Amino acid sequence: MIKILLCDDHAVVRMGLKMLLNNHKDMQVVGEASEGNEGIQQSLDLKPDVVVMDLSMPHGKDGLSATSELKKLMPDVEILILTMHDDEEYLFRAIQAGASGCILKSAPHDELLAAIRSVAGGNAYLHPSATKRLMEEYIGSVKQGNTDTFNLLSDREKEVLTLIAKGFSNKEIAVQLVISVKTVETHKGNLMEKLQMRTRPELVAYALKKGLLGYGI
Repeated sequence: MIKILLCDDHAVVRMGLKMLLNNHKDMQVVGEASEGNEGIQQSLDLKPDVVVMDLSMPHGKDGLSATSELKKLMPDVEILILTMHDDEEYLFRAIQAGASGCILKSAPHDELLAAIRSVAGGNAYLHPSATKRLMEEYIGSVKQGNTDTFNLLSDREKEVLTLIAKGFSNKEIAVQLVISVKTVETHKGNLMEKLQMRTRPELVAYALKKGLLGYGI
């Protein structure tokens, strides 16, 4: 059962989402909040697996600020940003704040359900149009001959990065590469240091940009 907290300033939106999610046997809405501060307190009290966080909440703490603060207090909670903004800037700001994914409010119900299940399973989720723009940005940088710290990564670090982005745990990566979990953790730490990243979703977005997930470039 995936325990979900809804944080949105519109009561009608929360009601609709609650009815939708509670209609599925593997999901349960355990709480609601109308702004970021309330969402943080409810999360601390109710210990949800996933917080569905509205990006724009004009009254009280906004979604980005709440996400950043909540991840410091509860590193293991997964946060799925719900937004009207199909904008790359908002996407990267959400990822930098610690969100596990981002989905548009206009997305079909099936996509929202898939996104919640994805982040609850420890994977990152980016809505399709965001993924497409990341790939286009990468293609553009290749055509322009741009280089970055990717060239500083060892072949083993690139392997670890790819498997992290595909959603494998440290233990699963260790089994696949026939190395210890501690070695995987060391490679992951080196990756984050070289790439100047702090969260798994940032690594996933970077891997997408670099075409490491099997998409044709």
